[in-house]
Amino acid sequence: MKTVLLLIALVLGGCADAPRLETLHGKTMGTTWSVKYRRPPAVDADRLALDLQRELDTVVAQMSTWQVDSDLTRFNRAPAQTWQTLPAGFYAVLEHALRLARETGGAYDPTVGPLVDLWGFGPVRREREPPSDAAIAAARARVGWQRIRLDPAGRRAWQPGGVQLDLSSIAKGFGVDQVARRLDAAGVSSYLVEVGGELRGRGRRPDGAPWQVAIERPGAAPGAVQRLDEVERVLSLEDRALATSGDYRHAFEDHGTVYSHHIDPRSGRPVAHRLASVTVAAREAIDADPLGTTMMVLGPEAGMAYAVEHRLAVLLIVRTDEGFEERVSPAFAALLGSAARPGDAP
Repeated sequence: MKTVLLLIALVLGGCADAPRLETLHGKTMGTTWSVKYRRPPAVDADRLALDLQRELDTVVAQMSTWQVDSDLTRFNRAPAQTWQTLPAGFYAVLEHALRLARETGGAYDPTVGPLVDLWGFGPVRREREPPSDAAIAAARARVGWQRIRLDPAGRRAWQPGGVQLDLSSIAKGFGVDQVARRLDAAGVSSYLVEVGGELRGRGRRPDGAPWQVAIERPGAAPGAVQRLDEVERVLSLEDRALATSGDYRHAFEDHGTVYSHHIDPRSGRPVAHRLASVTVAAREAIDADPLGTTMMVLGPEAGMAYAVEHRLAVLLIVRTDEGFEERVSPAFAALLGSAARPGDAP
């Protein structure tokens, strides 16, 4: 499954002083996952690691755009005008995605797949160059969240023909939440889940300190977030999820113009505003994940207006002629409290 949320938030602070803090890790969705947690005595670490990997493997099997035998791929290839029965997780994620599409007037749209492929950011390998207006129009004719109908009683979705779902901007968040639920069920009450840079924390570290994560500064080299001068903000993450989305790693340049992987479903073209990155905090990652994509499509002004209206905790980093500018919604400012930015004087 394609990794689409590219700004990385990493754990800050050493854990050597907390001997009961353990780590589980693995691979999923074209990236890695890890869980730092305090293990209760009754929990078998090896069994728990297998259970968590199984949860994530299920998400991939159901919603990957890259696997030819995933449930999502089968839906995309289903005959026109047919009802398709979906697995419970897939159905729940699609229902959530369609609700957000309706609330944002199509700025977020899970049927954006044809446009993602057209611009060279999908699983189909092709030359990354601006497509023709005619090609964009043809792809847009296959896009539209309103074309999908759901049957809750039968857990079915209507394939009208030509609809190509792409849940990459929400499936990872769902996977984070599934891992968190499995940890909760196992009796783990202190953990930090990370899947490809998306996080969800519960409780506190074994030493009593809050889980702290770093939001990297736009333009930082991969891994550079471990240096404080490459960190934009440090945030405590307790019973909350965090997702960050940016425009500067998955992009291509053609004749001096940079084209972002964030496609506006309403225009069929990559976004062209000056919003460099978005960080969203929410109770669950299934909310934080797609909202990051939504903000990137809406842009700094409309995005912040939407965040304020819906009381979302959002941090925007905007390019200006003088450099990067930080803009925070009231809900995000409340999370920051009196926390200082890295490098600020005491």
